[in-house]
Amino acid sequence: MPEFPYRELKPLPEAEVTFKRWLTHLNEEFTRHQSCDRRSEIVRDELHQIFLGVPHGGRRASTLVSELPMMVVEESLDPRNVTLEPEYYGDLDPKLYSVRKPLIYFWQMFDRSSLGSNHWLGFKFRCMLGRHIFKSLGKNVKFFPFVEFSFGYNLVIEDNCVIHRNVLLDDRGGIVIREGSSISDYAEVFSHKHDLHNQADVTNAPTEIGPKARITYHATVLAGSKIGANAMLGAMGVATHPVPDSMVSVGVPARPIRNKDDSWQR
Repeated sequence: MPEFPYRELKPLPEAEVTFKRWLTHLNEEFTRHQSCDRRSEIVRDELHQIFLGVPHGGRRASTLVSELPMMVVEESLDPRNVTLEPEYYGDLDPKLYSVRKPLIYFWQMFDRSSLGSNHWLGFKFRCMLGRHIFKSLGKNVKFFPFVEFSFGYNLVIEDNCVIHRNVLLDDRGGIVIREGSSISDYAEVFSHKHDLHNQADVTNAPTEIGPKARITYHATVLAGSKIGANAMLGAMGVATHPVPDSMVSVGVPARPIRNKDDSWQR
């Protein structure tokens, strides 16, 4: 079968300069400012221009009922006025999460704006934020739109990984995605599980993928599972146990059907 590598695409030269200046500016700002409040102000000001097209001019003083929807929109562009789902979790580390929350919200709102469909910019924007959010982020990683993660600070992603659209990375108990691994659209990777009888009883268990593993469309990796090197979890499969190196596993629960190295089948 022929190979079809990704094509190298770029915006117009003038736009590329503008995009890179913006990313450099944001990276410098988030490097310089480590507090939740200052980062929230930066994100608020950026989102105000992205969604409303004008600089943030301060809080409105109007009391007209007809202007209340606009005031709600403006207040909701400030991460401090927004509650994200992980903030409800009892095992959250408030100190680690608070400085990351504005950046996580920025990531989510970027994807929901008109900028989110710009893949060239989006790949670079998400990686720039990821280096301030994740425990570790390698080189040449691609995040497609609408990737979700829980805490961020328990997530390790090594070089040359690809995370496709609408992937959920539940890093509550820790996720490590090794070099060259790929996670396809709508896949879910978990690192926590609930007790059968008491939903509030949560057990965190680290989950590891790769290196060079593939989690294919709509597949699910449950907490504590390890997807081995060069292994594959088939579409809509559910990994409840480790998948050995170079093994293709499919089904619910996922079971091995082929070894990629010697085409062994069962």
